[in-house]
Amino acid sequence: CSSDLTLKHYRSATLGVDQKSDASPVTAADLAAHHYIVDQLEPVLEGVEVISEESAEARGFSAPTEDQFWLVDPLDGTKEFISRNGEFTVNVGLIENGRPTLGVVYAPAVDRLFWSEGPGRAFTQKNGKAVQIAARTKPADGYVVVASRSHSSSEEDEYLKTVPVKSVTSAGSSLKFCLVAAGEADLYPRFGTTNEWDTAAGHAVLNAAGGKVVTREGTELGYAKPTFKNPGFIAKGRD
Repeated sequence: CSSDLTLKHYRSATLGVDQKSDASPVTAADLAAHHYIVDQLEPVLEGVEVISEESAEARGFSAPTEDQFWLVDPLDGTKEFISRNGEFTVNVGLIENGRPTLGVVYAPAVDRLFWSEGPGRAFTQKNGKAVQIAARTKPADGYVVVASRSHSSSEEDEYLKTVPVKSVTSAGSSLKFCLVAAGEADLYPRFGTTNEWDTAAGHAVLNAAGGKVVTREGTELGYAKPTFKNPGFIAKGRD
């Protein structure tokens, strides 16, 4: 499977790091996982386009014309992958009418798997068994905040001064959405640049767990935007 391919590269002596046109890093693992996932997804829903981070540039970063499409990040957290801290994920999300409805997030190096099966049905895997998860309401003593390990910003620091915070920890990739979905954290603000494939799968899991992802203006983060660029957002548990 794609995670086996990714781990094979992760454990190799060299990672095959290159640069994309925007100067962001890309590895041989990104490309190998991309090809595997796209080949596996294309037959699942006939005629539904699979848009991957590694194919978006080739298609001109143009939004899909159909209301249903897959969004794939074959290796989210490339900087974490390169630093070998284990906090990278494989992300697959299904978008329907601008909203993420199904998602799978897997962190192979730390063996954490999260997925959603629709409203109220979010899961993780423990000891080989599916365990349902749910986002929690804000604890009385303040938010447990999870922040980006590689992309934190002063804007996020300023925002956190406006809300009650109990603690702040860092994590890589889309695991941050899943920690909120599992009730291990309460808030994940991200005001820097992200793309839709970075967020779709984790957003779907968090929605299914009872949480939400909103823009700084308070509207739900949507999908199929021109160029796939996201505005700043806040992922949080139950109100």
